[in-house]
Formats: sequence, structure tokens, C-alpha cells
Amino acid sequence: MAREKYVAYVSTYTMGRQDKYGIRIYDVDIEKGRMIEKNLIEITNSSYITISHNQKYLYAITDFGVETYRILPDGDLEVINEGSINGMRGCYLSTDYEDKYLFVGGYHDGKITVLRLLDDGGVGEITDEVYHKGLGSIAERNFRPHINCVKMTRDNKYLCAADLGMDHVNVYRFDHVNGKLSQIDIIRSEQESAPRHLKFSQDGKYLYIVHELKNYIDVYTYQEIHGNPEFEKIQTISTLNDYHAGGSAASALNISADFNYMVSSNAGDNSAVIYKINKKNGMLSKILCLPISGDYPKDANLFPDNRHLVSLNHETNTMTFFNVDLEKGLLVMNGKEIEVPQPNCIIFHKLA
Repeated sequence: MAREKYVAYVSTYTMGRQDKYGIRIYDVDIEKGRMIEKNLIEITNSSYITISHNQKYLYAITDFGVETYRILPDGDLEVINEGSINGMRGCYLSTDYEDKYLFVGGYHDGKITVLRLLDDGGVGEITDEVYHKGLGSIAERNFRPHINCVKMTRDNKYLCAADLGMDHVNVYRFDHVNGKLSQIDIIRSEQESAPRHLKFSQDGKYLYIVHELKNYIDVYTYQEIHGNPEFEKIQTISTLNDYHAGGSAASALNISADFNYMVSSNAGDNSAVIYKINKKNGMLSKILCLPISGDYPKDANLFPDNRHLVSLNHETNTMTFFNVDLEKGLLVMNGKEIEVPQPNCIIFHKLA
């Protein structure tokens, strides 16, 4: 049987650098838990990337809006087109589950932009723009809307938008014909907790929200009752150990390829945390929280075999690699770091 082959896409910032390569493509050695650089893609400040649910296209944030790529059989990327989001540079993007629309979250202007996707995977016209409004608690940064994550529920009915500045997640009903959003609910978090990223469980029944400033993950049940979304909090679990560095901020939120584990990371503490996901009740139990040998792990993710982990260390401009023993709760450094300027986000992609 042929061994499964993977590539990894890493998005980076390009501000203040000589090179213009905002996306790096790596061949992934699953057995050894290492990555070998394969190609560089010229794009400015690719702060976030996502792959369509049909695995055919990659979408990237860039200074002028979004750039769209076709994923070639060897994992290389071929430009399809680019599209404006009619505003400040976004920080997050995702597609609906039919890959008919692209949602872009704006940190700087607190705006959600909805774009129609074309048959060739390219981006078409803007179908809706929604600005979050209001004032949060008057703190250094979270006193106005900062949308940091936009994601559809798995039944493809509602868009959830994490607003780190307003300390809540706005929930919108989505009109798939016209590409329009209408707000229907708000999931409120603690003041100054800063909800940063959200993920849904494999069956779509559970929602996980990581909070940057208070370093915890909230777990909610999700169901639709009488045509309306219902969210109920069932768990709050810390992303840190009891003995942690002060001034820590939670960052990453990723679910393993088999949906059995969740990974988060902490800046300041400079650690990665792995949880076991109980698929029956959605609850998380912490397996380990250990240092990642770098500064500000913007993203961290398990390799598809769950036996290795990579951390993207934004301030030290490195990726560090670890062997993972989930039974014993151990992370052991695996070879030397790889230099990557200002890495922000990583996605593993299985080649057909």
C-alpha cells in the first residue's frame, strides 16, 4: 500500500522584509515528523490561509484582499485570481461547506465580508459586508470590534464570528441564495477574555472557543431548535498549567486529522497544550502543556499521525518540531528548528 503523502502550507507576514514570499510550501515527512521546503509563493502579508472543503483550492489573505489558488496534484499552487474586500486587510477567512462563498474577518475594521466563489474556485463579487459596532471594556486593545475568526456551523446554516474586541461571538443566519447575513444570536464571553478562534467538533454538535486574554477554552453544545441556533456552555478549561508565565495569551486552536485531539498554544508562557476530545459529550481533558522552544507560538498543530507536533514561533522566526507521546504526556524536541520569517498559520494537506 502506497504511503499517504502530505504537503504543509505556512503563511507568513512579509512586512519589513526583503523577500516577498508570504506562503511557503513544504513536503512533509510523516515518519520523521519533519518538513522540507518545496516552493515559495509570492504574496504580501499572507496573515491567514484556508483550504476549501473539497480540498481543491487554497485562499489567502493579502494586503489588497484575498488571493485564490488551485492546488496542483503535487501540492504546488497556481494562481486563479484575486479579489478586493473593500476595506482594511483581513485576518481570517473560511468557506461555507458547499464552497460557494468565502467569509473574511476583519480585525482592524471589525468587518465581515462575504464573497461569492466562482465555478473555477476563484473569487467573485462581494455579496454582503457587515460591520460589528459598539464599545467593549476600555482596555488597551479590546475597546472596539476586532473580528478574529469567521466559521460556519457544520450544518452550513449559521456563521459564527468571534469578536475579540467586544468579547462575544456574533451568530448570523446565512442566506445561501443571495449571500446575505442576518444576526440572530450572540454568544457572550467574560469581559476582557477576547474570544480569538473557534472550531466545531466532527459531528458539528460542539463548539470550541479559545479566549486569548484569559487563556481558556469554552465548550458549547450546538443544536437547532425550531429553526433557531441554540448554544449552551458545558465546560471551561485552561490553556495553561497552574505554574505559568505571567502575561500569557492563548493563540492557536486546531483539531487533529482524526478529530480526537485539540491543540492550542500560549504566547508569553510559550507553550503548546494538547487535549483529548471526548466525542460522546464534547468535553476536553488536558494531556500536556509544555514549552515549544520559541517565542510567541502563533500556531501549533499535530502532524496527521498524532505522533509529531510543529510550533510556528512568530517572534523567533522559527518552526520547532517535537515527537509527541500522548500516552505519557510528553513533547520531545525533534531535530533542529527551521527558520521561517514571522510564521502565522499552518495547514497540512493530503495529496490525492
